[in-house]
Amino acid sequence: MTAGNSFDRLDDDDYPAYTMGRAAAMLGTTQGFLRALGEARLITPLRSEGGHRRYSRYQLRIAARARELVDQGTPIEAACRIIILEDQLEEAQRLNAEFRRAAGATGPSEA
Repeated sequence: MTAGNSFDRLDDDDYPAYTMGRAAAMLGTTQGFLRALGEARLITPLRSEGGHRRYSRYQLRIAARARELVDQGTPIEAACRIIILEDQLEEAQRLNAEFRRAAGATGPSEA
């Protein structure tokens, strides 16, 4: 990937633009916290060619939510489970809304 291509991807929420150190600094947490989120399989950072962890903005938002819950006293394992359930609920609600729109578009018209 050329430098020009890298710059074009910086607006992409899924582009792994942040090193572990930078991600930890941005979140105000430790690198160990980010490793723990990886071990809990909440986020899986991509690896650079040298094997270093790289995080996307989307992953940083998830990590920030985890930190918020942990700061409130929630154990990290429970925080990860809560975030996974929140994500599943959001997806189910999105699908439900989609199905309702489709059913409304194809359903009988009311006079």
